[in-house]
Amino acid sequence: MRPSVGRQVHYVSRGSADGVFPKACRAATVTEVGPESLASGVVGLCVINPTGLFFHSIKDGGVGYDSKGGPGTWHWPDRVEG
Repeated sequence: MRPSVGRQVHYVSRGSADGVFPKACRAATVTEVGPESLASGVVGLCVINPTGLFFHSIKDGGVGYDSKGGPGTWHWPDRVEG
């Protein structure tokens, strides 16, 4: 699959250094796809948190893809069979 603007993905938050807030999977929407996004997996995201929205711009480094869901990365949601 290729990332494109408007696609729904999952973002894994980094959590806090002191462990009070563990890493967590959050809903996100792809807001930017650059010419190198297909090769690098780096996209811009709007992350939907319980306390508000957080934006990651490609200009500021974007968010990289990780199929294993490492902290600070995005991945495709699991398919759910109905």
